[in-house]
Amino acid sequence: MEASNDTEEPPLPLALPRFQISEEFGFLLPDPLTELPAPYGPWMDIAHELPQLITSHQLRSRVHQMPQLNTQHLRGREELHLAHLVLSFITMGYVWQEGEEGTVQVLPRNLAVPFWEVSQALGLPPILSHADFVLANWRRKDPNGPLEIENLDTIITLPGGESLRGFILVTLLVEKAAVPGIKAITRALGATLQRDEESLHRALEELAGAIEAMREALGRMHDHVDPEVFYSVIRIFLSGWKDNPAMVQGLIYEGVSPEPMAFSGGSAAQSTVLHAFDELLGICHRQDSAAFLRRMREYMPPPHRAFVERIRGSASPRQLVLSSGDARLRAAFNRCVSALADFRSYHITIVTKYIAAAAAKAKARRAGTSPAAGKPPSALEGKGTGGSHIFSFLKSIRDTTREGMISA
Repeated sequence: MEASNDTEEPPLPLALPRFQISEEFGFLLPDPLTELPAPYGPWMDIAHELPQLITSHQLRSRVHQMPQLNTQHLRGREELHLAHLVLSFITMGYVWQEGEEGTVQVLPRNLAVPFWEVSQALGLPPILSHADFVLANWRRKDPNGPLEIENLDTIITLPGGESLRGFILVTLLVEKAAVPGIKAITRALGATLQRDEESLHRALEELAGAIEAMREALGRMHDHVDPEVFYSVIRIFLSGWKDNPAMVQGLIYEGVSPEPMAFSGGSAAQSTVLHAFDELLGICHRQDSAAFLRRMREYMPPPHRAFVERIRGSASPRQLVLSSGDARLRAAFNRCVSALADFRSYHITIVTKYIAAAAAKAKARRAGTSPAAGKPPSALEGKGTGGSHIFSFLKSIRDTTREGMISA
């Protein structure tokens, strides 16, 4: 197995390709592979049938029959990312096939060992994360067509049909909308080093525009994702085995460690974008929220994590704005902070619709006051799939973002 993790010290301003960040796609994996080499056919066969295997309760028996494959034949970052995507989806299906009351304590060796090896090669944890679910899980229907939802599809899927597809692809479009803002980060840091206020002003305006475009992209969730399907069908497959009452002990990865291990589920907090914007703008979150966000960085590809740390250690645009006293520069900076706070407020409205309101309906169903429609999960009613207490966390980071405004 080979993976390129070139995070050596680049010259400033930051060179995005050194951090495996694309000038065109940002943190998205550019045009991911959709098939692994022939020896890995047994993985791909199961992965392509996942929704049916899970809903027919046959996935676990299929996994038990799967050969244990040697990961040494995987070559390069693209093959490793596809292998990680495939194995992470199979793992989530295996663990949650029977819902939160029918979980397993052991991930079998023929799945656990290769998943662990691929994870080690990429520097990612052996669980489904944002890096798999969104960044590496997309393809164009028409290879020459645009990066728009009508021309996009997922590579691997789980139960949830069009709503799952919509959830992944709308999130991908939010990542794509961030790209001008990611490029603006490097320009803002370069301008700060040079004390070039005009260039910093332009970079901050580009950043604010990108954050506003991200909010607009997030609004498409309403068109493509059914709240009941998200809450009752999709959400459990994003849940991890850390801070989850349904899997208090964690999960034993057979052949890797005799002790159970605990990992957080997929979470928007694992997206590098907002971490990078927070560091650039000098946003300081409260201790418990900051600790959770720091932990979520462990679920990012290491070069992306290194990019965030590099911004943290760079010259501060905020300090230049403060020392400059230029009202126009301050207004551009505050537009960025305001756009970021608005994005986080809008995220809270989305979470309210897709989790809080959907949870209330699910509770009513469990109480028998509404027609039964499958048994929705209850273990994470007040939590995010990453394990955070979701509303207190989201409101806290939104409020501390607002506190980042510079007053006249």
